[in-house]
This record gives sequence, structure tokens and C-alpha cells, in this order.
Amino acid sequence: MYEAHFGLAELPFSITPDTSFFFGSPHSQEGLNTLLVAARSGEGFIKITGEVGTGKTLLCRKFMATLGEEFHTAYVPNPYLEPRALMMALADELEIALPRDVDQHQLVKSLTFRLLELAARGKHVVLCLDEAQALPLESLEALRLLTNLETEKRKLLQIVLFGQPELNAHLASPKIRQLAQRITFHYHLGALRRDDLDYYLAHRLRVAGFTGARLFSAAAVRRLYRATGGIPRLVNIVAHKALMLAYGEGRHLVEKRHVALAAGDTIGTRPARKMRWAWLASAAALAAAGGITLALTR
Repeated sequence: MYEAHFGLAELPFSITPDTSFFFGSPHSQEGLNTLLVAARSGEGFIKITGEVGTGKTLLCRKFMATLGEEFHTAYVPNPYLEPRALMMALADELEIALPRDVDQHQLVKSLTFRLLELAARGKHVVLCLDEAQALPLESLEALRLLTNLETEKRKLLQIVLFGQPELNAHLASPKIRQLAQRITFHYHLGALRRDDLDYYLAHRLRVAGFTGARLFSAAAVRRLYRATGGIPRLVNIVAHKALMLAYGEGRHLVEKRHVALAAGDTIGTRPARKMRWAWLASAAALAAAGGITLALTR
């Protein structure tokens, strides 16, 4: 795409949660520290909430990658599962070989045996559930019952819930009040602050191989923050489109107008104007083939 044009080794603003691009902003670093302290305490449930696009999945993966060898992590990315299916997913993550028609008693027994086995080897088991606001109440209650399993020293299973703010309303249900009382650590992941955005862009560009002075003008960064409110996913989407526009013109600096036009094509932003992107592929092809510079209408 535009990597060679800007001196990049890879795309800097992919929305795939790659831990090598993790940026330790005050919010994300505090969230990571909260998770690490909570995991080492070994007690209860942990809850991380945040609006759509604030980086919960990336934080989850960074957390799991940061834990030491004394931890065994399990990850369920889509927990919209009834209790039995959720426990089967946990069994898969714990590498328990079970027939699909295993009865409930044997399923729980196998999970208990495996958790005891890991505890005997000095392993702390941490289950991370992404998009936890989608968990049915019955499945949340099943998880609570699983966390009743313990030795004389500690719990056999610790659970981290990552979810949108709707998770809080979910947990307020009287049906699962016992679970809510077991949440010992909680953190709400906010958006990037304005002062963080320059560093965020520079960090991702550096990881992607950029060695130049800057790729986004100061005005472009200001417009990017106004358009996205500092939501990392929106920042990535708009920044990627703005780079495509600058590349289509043969420019080596992203300007404010590139960001404004990119924001206008992105749902969830506060755009200055709207544009159509049908011409973008052909513009990029022309620029790559003949270095033709296209002028954007204003």
C-alpha cells in the first residue's frame, strides 16, 4: 500500500490488537498495573470497562503477555455462551480433552482436576473474558461457582472481565449480586488525552519502522483529536485513511485537510465535511505508477 512511500516496514495504524504497538498512556498503563497487581493478589474477580474502541482487547493481550511463567492464562474472545458452552470453552483453553457429549458432572470434575493439577505445579490460572457485557446472567453465575474452587491457600481460578460500560448494569442484577460483591479490582479505561496523541502517533510510526522527523503536521494532529475524541480505534482508522490520501497526492506529510476528509468518511467521528472514497484506489495506483499528484477539492 503506502508503506514504501512513507518509509514504513508495516502499516502503523491497523486496528488488529498487536501487543508490539501497545502504547503506555496514563490510562492504559494504569489499567495494566491494576491488572498485574490484581492477578498477583489471586483474589476474586477483576473488571475492566471502557467504551468501544478504547483498547480493551489490546490491554487484555498485553496483560496476558506480561504475566510471568507462574501464570497459566485462558482467553475467551466471544463469551456470548450459555453456561455449558462457556465451561467447554474453558476446558479447551486449559487443554482438557473431552468428548462433546460429556455430561455436566464429568465436565466440572475434569475442570476441577485440571485446576488442582496446575495449582500443584505452582501455576495461577487466570481466565480473561473479552466483550463480557454479552455474557448471559446464567453464565456469569456459573463462573462464580467455578471460582468457589480453592485450596487452603488460594483460589484455583481468577477471572478478568473486559467489557463495555453496559457490563456494570449487567452486574447490578440482583440475580448475580454475589458475583458483584467478589469484584475486588476495577478500572475504567478512558480515551487518549490531547497531550498523549502526539506521542501515540510517534510510537506507532516508530514501531512500524518510520525514522523521519514527523509524518503528521501539528494542525493535522489537532484536527485528528477533535475528530476522534482520542478514541484509539477511531484515531487508527482516520490516521490510516489520511495517510492514504496524502499518498494519493504524492505528499510526504499528512495535513489537516487530509484528516478532515478522512474523518468525514468515518462513522463515529466529528467530521468537517464528507467525501466519497471511490476514487482513492485509482488515485493511489496513479500515484504509484507515475507519481501523479492529485489535488483534493476543498
